[in-house]
Amino acid sequence: MFLSTYEKQLDGKRRLLIPNDFRTAENGAAGGVFIFPSIEADCLEAGGDRLFAVYAEMIEALPFGSEERSALEWQVMGEQVRLAYDSGGRITLPEALCAEAGLDETVVIVGLNDRFQIWSREKWAARRAEQRALAKAGMAQIGALKLQAQMKLAGGGS
Repeated sequence: MFLSTYEKQLDGKRRLLIPNDFRTAENGAAGGVFIFPSIEADCLEAGGDRLFAVYAEMIEALPFGSEERSALEWQVMGEQVRLAYDSGGRITLPEALCAEAGLDETVVIVGLNDRFQIWSREKWAARRAEQRALAKAGMAQIGALKLQAQMKLAGGGS
């Protein structure tokens, strides 16, 4: 699993040290990662072979020739780059991907269970605030649902 958040430096050659616990066989990322522009945000999406298999399966489940399948094939398969680690555990990000995600000297790597994202520090800070607000609202909703279920069990709800 890809867990935690790390602030890292990109050197002048766009090399990025991937956290050691991300570079495991369990993640399917022991030999390297694949990276593509995120579909959901202004960052890069990355993962190992396991994540690639999940995307391939999702895409193959869509009808051949459909707009949705074509868009996912284009975005995930066509835009991805497979990157191997150097002897120090670093990958070299392509200039075009860095430009697309707005990456500069300081980046933030965010583990998201089956994948991780690479953000510019500024975009990450804004996204973190958005996600915190959504999580807070989600927790409030879960709490309300739990209370409602408890009331039903106690005979006080309909």
